[in-house]
Amino acid sequence: MIRKIIEINEDKCNGCEACAKACHEGAIGMVNGKAKLIRDDYCDGLGDCLPACPTDAISFVEREAAEYDEEAVKLNQLKKSIMSGTDTNFDCPGTSSKYMGQAKKEQNQDTVKAVSQLMQWPVQIKLVPVNAPYFNEADLLIAADCTAFAYGDFHSDFMKDKITIIGCPKLDSVDYSEKLAQIIKNNNIRSITVTRMEVPCCGGIENAVLNAVENSGKDIVCKIAVIKINGELDVIR
Repeated sequence: MIRKIIEINEDKCNGCEACAKACHEGAIGMVNGKAKLIRDDYCDGLGDCLPACPTDAISFVEREAAEYDEEAVKLNQLKKSIMSGTDTNFDCPGTSSKYMGQAKKEQNQDTVKAVSQLMQWPVQIKLVPVNAPYFNEADLLIAADCTAFAYGDFHSDFMKDKITIIGCPKLDSVDYSEKLAQIIKNNNIRSITVTRMEVPCCGGIENAVLNAVENSGKDIVCKIAVIKINGELDVIR
């Protein structure tokens, strides 16, 4: 089948192994000091490895490739965990179960109820029309959907005065970059903020936005905010 998959430029690769560590599916291995895509069917095409590469040696291509085989990936992860003697939780690190505990801050009964900052509907990337009037002259927030639940002040700190669209590249079997590129190209977008979780699989939405901006032909700086699983703001870059 023809599908999107990563390609590694061996001449640019410095052998740092960062991409291999970022690829939790195990699609990338080190061969003679260089990163290699060792199994097409292990590559989900989300590109978690792209932001990890310090030399920009990894890019997306569309070519004939075996279909992504999630069951084979899980089996391989299980085998590695058993051989290494580590725990057998072999799912994507982003799906590992964690209990965060009850909120540590007690709220006063007189606390003012938060007001929704949502400015438009729908919010799902798959559902928004590319020529919606609210996109014109918009400050755009593109959010991994988990971020709004993890970060307590999401509405006030990120959504206020922005048009918000959300998605999850791990669960939606679509290439967000194509539609986002149309939105950016067809409208006068003033700024773009991306919120994503710290887990590797959430890198797909960041890559989709960066690719969309590049494919749109416009020069828009993207601000990336990374949220920790415990709800803290990790970094803004």
